[in-house]
Amino acid sequence: MRELVANFPQQLEEAYQIGQSTTLNITPRKFDNVIICGLGGSGIGGKIFSDYLRNQLSIPVIVNNEYDIPAFVSENTLAIVASYSGNTEETLSSINYLFEAKATIACITSGGEVKAIAESKNLPKIEIPGGMPPRACLGYSLVQFFFLFHAYGLITDQALEEIKNCASYLKQNTASIEKEALKVANQIGTKIPVIYCTKRYEGVAIRFRQQINENSKGLAWHHIIPEMNHNELVGWTSKNEDLVNVMFHDDEDLERNKVRMEFTKNVTAPFVSSQIDIHTQGSNLLEKFMYLIHLGDWVSVQIAEQKNIDPVEVNIITQLKNQLSSFE
Repeated sequence: MRELVANFPQQLEEAYQIGQSTTLNITPRKFDNVIICGLGGSGIGGKIFSDYLRNQLSIPVIVNNEYDIPAFVSENTLAIVASYSGNTEETLSSINYLFEAKATIACITSGGEVKAIAESKNLPKIEIPGGMPPRACLGYSLVQFFFLFHAYGLITDQALEEIKNCASYLKQNTASIEKEALKVANQIGTKIPVIYCTKRYEGVAIRFRQQINENSKGLAWHHIIPEMNHNELVGWTSKNEDLVNVMFHDDEDLERNKVRMEFTKNVTAPFVSSQIDIHTQGSNLLEKFMYLIHLGDWVSVQIAEQKNIDPVEVNIITQLKNQLSSFE
């Protein structure tokens, strides 16, 4: 996993080349909405991408991580099916619903049933390299959302240029990112991170939590400001040395949210073992996303190494899949 994390910038470069060299027989058109169907390491790219689009796109982009699909999906919906293996059972189930709703479907996958369906139905697809843990291939899948949305006329050339430049940005800052990640990993250790950020960074916070879960074999939770100020804030009433508070800060956060973040930090500080403030780096939102993603990935691997555990192993998920395969 260490090598896979280290290769994230190169993966972004390779992903861009894949997207650029893929022929997509797509005619741009207008849609009422977009749904991205995917789970886990395949779905998180869609969530992060939807956060990137939040203040750019005039139609809603919804991430669906269920067996079925929402009732609003129709012939005026663009559906992006993202499954790294191509065999994610929830995603395969959702495809059937998408066909029934007559949505426009495009796929991102490395193979499996999704690839077979795309080829049999002549659906646009971008094929990415397989054989790795899905969570370690975020760069491959995330970049392809940019190419599909661009092909459908939903984003501009500038967005493609921004994702293209992210690899160079990460390469230039590799040493500082690894250094900061080790510092954060040492502070977290075997404790449970409680991650707080504003809405625009929710996907990145989810990614951080998921990496702690799978790579570090630990628990974590996240919540969003200002929403958590209306509920979870009240729950901070007793000291718990097993908790550490992690906050993502951005200079461009709304001023009132900055006040809320500081207030929340002061409230939680007496009840956790330590407080970790992580400040975004980068010249645009996408670079900030990539910085936090790469930082969080390194943190999760470094914690795993400190705990002397295998960050790749996910036996419990395999057990669940085996049990589901025998269930009719």
